[in-house]
Amino acid sequence: MVLKVFFPQCCNRAASGLLVGRWLPQHNSAVVLAVIHYPFIPIQVKEYIRQMGKESHVDLSILGSWSLPQDGEEDKDSFQDGLSAIFDMQRWLQVSRRLGHKGFTCRVLGETMPEKEKKKSEEKKEDEAEEKVIFVHYEQRKVMLSQLHPVQNGVPDSRDDSLSELRQVFHTVSSSGPLFFLDKYDDSPLKSTHWQSDGREGSIIVELVKQASVPLCALLRWILAVWTWICAMRIFGLFPLPFLWSKLSSCVQLSYRTQHLKTLTDGSQSQLLRKANVFVSFLVDIGLGLFLASWLYRDQHISMLADKLVPAADHVAKELEELLQWLMGAPAGLKMNRALDEVLGRFFLYHIHMWISYVHLLSPFVESILWYGGLSACLGLTFALSLLSDMVALLTFHIYCFYVYGARLYCLKIYGLSSLWRLFRGKKWNVLRQRVDSCSYDLDQLFIGTLLFTILLFLLPTTALYYLVFTLLRLVIVLFQGVIHLSVDFINSFPLYAMGLRMCRPYRLAEGVRFRVLSEEPGTALHLLMEINPLKSSVVVDTYRTPTYSCYPKDSWSALIKKLFVGELIYPWTYKSTKGHAAKAD
Repeated sequence: MVLKVFFPQCCNRAASGLLVGRWLPQHNSAVVLAVIHYPFIPIQVKEYIRQMGKESHVDLSILGSWSLPQDGEEDKDSFQDGLSAIFDMQRWLQVSRRLGHKGFTCRVLGETMPEKEKKKSEEKKEDEAEEKVIFVHYEQRKVMLSQLHPVQNGVPDSRDDSLSELRQVFHTVSSSGPLFFLDKYDDSPLKSTHWQSDGREGSIIVELVKQASVPLCALLRWILAVWTWICAMRIFGLFPLPFLWSKLSSCVQLSYRTQHLKTLTDGSQSQLLRKANVFVSFLVDIGLGLFLASWLYRDQHISMLADKLVPAADHVAKELEELLQWLMGAPAGLKMNRALDEVLGRFFLYHIHMWISYVHLLSPFVESILWYGGLSACLGLTFALSLLSDMVALLTFHIYCFYVYGARLYCLKIYGLSSLWRLFRGKKWNVLRQRVDSCSYDLDQLFIGTLLFTILLFLLPTTALYYLVFTLLRLVIVLFQGVIHLSVDFINSFPLYAMGLRMCRPYRLAEGVRFRVLSEEPGTALHLLMEINPLKSSVVVDTYRTPTYSCYPKDSWSALIKKLFVGELIYPWTYKSTKGHAAKAD
């Protein structure tokens, strides 16, 4: 049998003493965590190990003895032979190292295999058997701070015997934090060597933030409770207010950030990395929003935007009028139906005149609206972008109306032509069974069908041209809103903290490990060095990407083209909670 001993590199030159760690009997392995030095009192060591095991919830024990004679120091091998009897351990490791040698020698005392196997080989082996030992050296600080992936529902429970050996090693080291609090500056009678034995690693800033986070979280919980109570008032549940809130990007973004703050103020210790990603994303969002607000209120930028907004709306309206005049003539030399062309053109021109009147009616209040709207940037860049998306939707509402009118008219003709085409072939659509069935028609029905088919077919080019033009305009607006929504989604969901760890401290996010031979001297055990393989950047993004309310278009390109061809309405990047309502409205 092969015994694997995971040995911390910080203990390679530690003074002689006791090895403290954990046995992994199901994998025939041992994880060394620290070395307690001489002199010590055994009863104090037992009490200390019991207390540390209770605090860390790890089954800690004395694994054996460690011997590294210093210059002028006597060899303690004869004294170490009796330590196994003092601590009453079934298995005992006697690890020793000589100065000037890289390799360790190790003897395993006590029970080396299960009782049944031991009885079968009783005649061949002595009671004190030596196993083949492999030392796996690891950097304790990196393993302590790293998290082995994949991780589901937080850190897995290492008490489950079905977990892999490597995952149990990582969890054992990371859960033994109380054991590493003992350093050389403590007044404790016990002295030990581990990764923090020369002094605890810490930061004054981090400690101050921890102390300030408690009252800050309490204040945020109170504010969120008040905000939730206000939102739950009955007046906000009256129709059509819930429908409007679900359609406004700014309201949806505000509710999303509210959920983020609730996640941050949650007192649970699970998913700390996700909370860190949300917190950093929130800080970056607020910082970019304040930068935008400072730019808007500096050098009269809001007044400049207000002065350009109304002329820009007039210019757009003028261009639309010229486009409609072109469509009412002979666009690209096409022969249109004169009567229908005039009706559609005048109908859309009337809407443009109404829109111009509406814009000029609001022109005295544009600067005030922009001034107060600019304050929304203090809530974050994402909220300002969401408000911009809502403003674009309101300012281009007339184009949306043109698109809906053209699409509905075009869709009506397409479905009418398809229905009449089935009439010519002696078919009809069975609504109950959702299929095409055969049907016999009399002469009057065929005559009326032919007449209607001819009328719709000759009116189709005029309707299709108007539909094509306004669909292109609608697609431009949808593309612009889609870019805004994707930008908001990127800021909301991108794991900035996790990517910062991947770039600055890649060992914190471990995908696995690799081993290389460290030493293989004659007469000593094999020594391997365990190094951490960091996660790939793409895996980090996929693993720690924060779920958001936005969703990408669920339709494929072929489905989108089919919708455009038959005249079905297309919507921009919508929200999952409202997409079903939008589909039902169609």
